[in-house]
Amino acid sequence: QVQVVESGGGLVQAGGSLRLSCALSGTTYRRLCMTWFRQAPGKEREGILGREGVAAIDADGRTSYADSVLGRFTISQDKAKNTLYLKMNNVNFDDSAVYYCAADPVSRSVNRGGICLRGRNGVDYWGKGTLVTISS
Repeated sequence: QVQVVESGGGLVQAGGSLRLSCALSGTTYRRLCMTWFRQAPGKEREGILGREGVAAIDADGRTSYADSVLGRFTISQDKAKNTLYLKMNNVNFDDSAVYYCAADPVSRSVNRGGICLRGRNGVDYWGKGTLVTISS
């Protein structure tokens, strides 16, 4: 059974930094396209549709970022540890959200806007999310 577990969320001051981690286990897929999505406060009722792509990375290391985080966030992966990371620098109030790690076993690359080719609909495995709150 595939498990996706995020960690690293918390309270951080505006302008500060944070690193999220996502541990993946129970999968035999060799090539995954991984995405960090986020869901802002107040959009919980929209469910998955309320989640926006932040950053994505395919099995070959190609990356994509949403315009809102370009230059501030960095996505990376350690395949030996089956772990995905999101380094967040110079955070601002708009970055407050629940951040979800997502695995797509079909998409072979990334698309513009911080998602894999199949986007939100291509995600087969979601984590439960980790909350990031930006304070003044």
